[in-house]
Amino acid sequence: MKKRSTLALAIGASLLVADAAWARTTFHDLPVQGAKDSRHAKTLLDVPFYMAGQKHPKVLKTFGTWPTNLRTNAFNKTDEDACNLVFLSAIISLQKRAQAEGGNAVIDIKSTTKNNDLSSPTQFRCVAGAMVANVALTGTVVKLDRK
Repeated sequence: MKKRSTLALAIGASLLVADAAWARTTFHDLPVQGAKDSRHAKTLLDVPFYMAGQKHPKVLKTFGTWPTNLRTNAFNKTDEDACNLVFLSAIISLQKRAQAEGGNAVIDIKSTTKNNDLSSPTQFRCVAGAMVANVALTGTVVKLDRK
């Protein structure tokens, strides 16, 4: 009986340790250009987007600021690959919003992941775990002067 209790305790402890290892949460600040250059971006991006602080043409009309919060399966992917993929998905979501609202661009895009904001012209923030990567963005849909 004592051996069974010890064995059950050992199995329970090892499951807790394994569960903690799977629950990893790592914040990454990654280059936007890396996502743009990734194999996932080649045919996906069709509306111009500008990160916060990035120069853009004159704004003719503003349609509002919109959030997006997306996740992707990170299993068997590097953190960078999973983060680039989910960043592009979030940008596509903002681009679809721009098209739906009558805009032609998304500007002032900021990372708002887990209330840990990043406002950068060159980087985005991603939270990667063992199974999921998450990117949350906020961007302003506008019509830009394309002269």
